[in-house]
Amino acid sequence: MGHLGALLFLLGSLGALADICEIPEVDRKLVERLGQRLLPWMDWLSLDHLNPSIYVGLRLSSVQAGAREAFYLHILKLNYQQSLLGLAINDDNSNNKAKPSMGQLALYLLALRANCEFVGGHKGDRLVSQLKRFLEDEKRAIGPHHKGHPHTSYYQYGLGILALCVHQKRLHDSVVGRLLYAVEHSHRLRHGHLSVDTVAMAGLAFTCLEHSNLNPNQRHRITVAIRTTREKILKAQTPEGHFGNVYSTPLALQLLMNSFMPGAKLGTACLKARAALLASMQDGAFKNVLVISQLLPVLNGKSYVDLISPDCGAPRVLLQPALETTSQTQELISVMLKVPSVLPPYRHPISVSAGSSLEDVLKKARELAGFTYDTQNSLSGPYLTSVMGKEAGAREFWQLLRAPDTPLLQGIADYAPKDGETIELRLVSW
Repeated sequence: MGHLGALLFLLGSLGALADICEIPEVDRKLVERLGQRLLPWMDWLSLDHLNPSIYVGLRLSSVQAGAREAFYLHILKLNYQQSLLGLAINDDNSNNKAKPSMGQLALYLLALRANCEFVGGHKGDRLVSQLKRFLEDEKRAIGPHHKGHPHTSYYQYGLGILALCVHQKRLHDSVVGRLLYAVEHSHRLRHGHLSVDTVAMAGLAFTCLEHSNLNPNQRHRITVAIRTTREKILKAQTPEGHFGNVYSTPLALQLLMNSFMPGAKLGTACLKARAALLASMQDGAFKNVLVISQLLPVLNGKSYVDLISPDCGAPRVLLQPALETTSQTQELISVMLKVPSVLPPYRHPISVSAGSSLEDVLKKARELAGFTYDTQNSLSGPYLTSVMGKEAGAREFWQLLRAPDTPLLQGIADYAPKDGETIELRLVSW
């Protein structure tokens, strides 16, 4: 009976492990190489290039940038407070400075919490009020009957709720209710397909609200919504192991980590996702600063929800700048660039150096005359706002595709076309 009891205990333990999402440790060198990709971005200190997610990602990771982190946070504070509170050093230019978006402000508040700071004081209260106004505007855009859409996205809506939650700032039940309804009626979160990033961010926001109990009247709906988001993400796992795709997997794992879902085979799904991420890391797939900032915490067993009570004294390995390697050969490749959404349609072969980004291709096309485009910076990199003088409308965007009809998962700064590829810029509605 003793052996039988031990066997039953072991089988029960294995079954329990299969219901828990845990990410085993990854080779330290791989993590350090990933962190090194963030270091050059910390030298870009203009408001257009500042990215609070870099600071958040490093503080929740097992690596650090030393004194550069403190300096980067200092610059973040100067720029965000000046731009949001009208305290620009040069008053003549203050009206011309673009103010941060709702998502940028939310990430800035996460960065403060990553440094174990609670937002407070007169300036802090104004920042909180500004984010609450953003969310109220989005709530009104969605409407009381949920017929509308947020001006930005449900992703930014969830991020805003999360940022206020980790600072223990309560939102009206009606604001939280808009996101709950969107998860309960998942078509509200879709633009032709399930956005794993959006579902994961909503789940993280709800998890924070559940832990903090800031909206007790919504507690049951919040608990159900958390499970719903986890189930949706598990169903979105690909045969390769990614949740949605390789770039949405880190945020999905932030939600799933340390979760317990009896009967869902959660542990197996997470181990499969870890293997897929490891292969992608070894292939150098992660170049986007926002995705890297979401992945580094996962590799340290952390998520944005840990910012409720961050461990600011945890030991972290100091990153050293990566040694630059220059290619000895300047092989040229040819990329066909086409824009069917304008009249007359544009189609032209562009020659660039091997390894060039799509943004390099666009710059080269502009140099050759006959091609024009404009971009706008975002936390995930620059994106197209107009091509050949044609601007994207309120519910339109310029989609990037690889012929014949494959949407690119990376932006213009991250995707590197291969020789002979045809890249199409297509204006689409959503």
